[in-house]
Amino acid sequence: MPAGPVTQESPLALSRSVAQVASGNFLEMYDFTVFGYYATAIAATYFPGRDAFAGLMLTFATFGAGFLMRPIGAVVLGAYTDRHGRRSGLLLTLTLMAVGTLSIAVLPGYAVLGVAAPLLVLCGRLIQGVSAGVELGGVAVYLSEIAPPGLRGFFVSWQSGSQQLAVVFAALVGALLTTHLSKAHMAAYGWRIPFLIGCAIIPFLFVLRGSLKETAAFTARVQHLTLAQSIASLRAHSGIVALGTMLVTMTTVSFYFITAYTPTFGTAVLHLSMLDSLVVTLCVGLSNLLWLPLGGILSDRIGRTPVLVATTLLAAISAYPVLAWMVAAPSFGTLLAAELWLSLLYGIYNGAMVAYLTEIVPESVRTSGFSLAYSLATAIFGGFTPAVATYLIHVTGNRAAPGVWLSSAAILGLAATLLLRARKRERGRV
Repeated sequence: MPAGPVTQESPLALSRSVAQVASGNFLEMYDFTVFGYYATAIAATYFPGRDAFAGLMLTFATFGAGFLMRPIGAVVLGAYTDRHGRRSGLLLTLTLMAVGTLSIAVLPGYAVLGVAAPLLVLCGRLIQGVSAGVELGGVAVYLSEIAPPGLRGFFVSWQSGSQQLAVVFAALVGALLTTHLSKAHMAAYGWRIPFLIGCAIIPFLFVLRGSLKETAAFTARVQHLTLAQSIASLRAHSGIVALGTMLVTMTTVSFYFITAYTPTFGTAVLHLSMLDSLVVTLCVGLSNLLWLPLGGILSDRIGRTPVLVATTLLAAISAYPVLAWMVAAPSFGTLLAAELWLSLLYGIYNGAMVAYLTEIVPESVRTSGFSLAYSLATAIFGGFTPAVATYLIHVTGNRAAPGVWLSSAAILGLAATLLLRARKRERGRV
């Protein structure tokens, strides 16, 4: 039996609730991060061929295909969560994530299964994409509804904070494996070990989430929309969803560039060692973990809009020059410095943005609306960032070309922030 609803609790009890709800978010990001880390090995296992570029692109396309399922998960599972409860939705998403992680951990390669192997990998990514479509929204909404007054930005920032713990953990696992296994052993079986570790964590995560309480805000609601009513409401608020999608684009493009794509960028583009790239990714995860709650706190103090405007402006102006400087003299130090700068901008921006998105979406469709905006941004832009970056470099010959992609995402975030501010002014709520 689930415990009763969350009411005003002690700091220790609230901290426990944050850890419980964010645990599944950890698994989701750990899995996606590891997939990005070992894209080259996964390509060789499931997409073998003479052209290494084609295999890598197919792997990143499969990585991105999971994101295409996110909008479906956002609407269907988001409506389920808005109707049946935050706790029930979070347990369902954790179950689906577990299926996706297990599938790639144990699935034989192309040499054994032939064309069925890449198709099954794709199916696993699609299942996980459905789950991830509402996981972020479910966690963010839960945290926003248990946050004490004046601390919503700080509390909701731990939705993304749990992702950074996953990045750090994945990078540590990768660094240890790279140190103790040869390249041949990593390509043969070593890349599966992080996925198996993820599988081993799953039972513990079910125990944590199983003791979650329902939020008082959800319990207090009298009406809970059906799926059809939820879809109709989302259609009626399509303008907010569209602006929310633009807001999230800055977050999701930046995040997948500085985490999932960094090991590939460092090794395949800058020709650094895998260990150097993984250490940089580890530092990025720690940096994100620092800036995200600070961004949330800052937005609680001075407001969401000033934080969002400042960070998107800086990102739009600096992304390409920073990457150009990095590729002009590639080294561990330049890669680390460039990624830490992008991490600062991402962390401060996202610390404010996630709380802001929970506030602008109507309460009756808070989970589905948040999740749909987040999922659309990830499906259209963020999830394909590794593939887009690889393609831009390939067709232009310019290793700094992904900076244009990062700047474009920042401009979308800035435009959405300004449009939302104008919308509030028109309604007299500034």
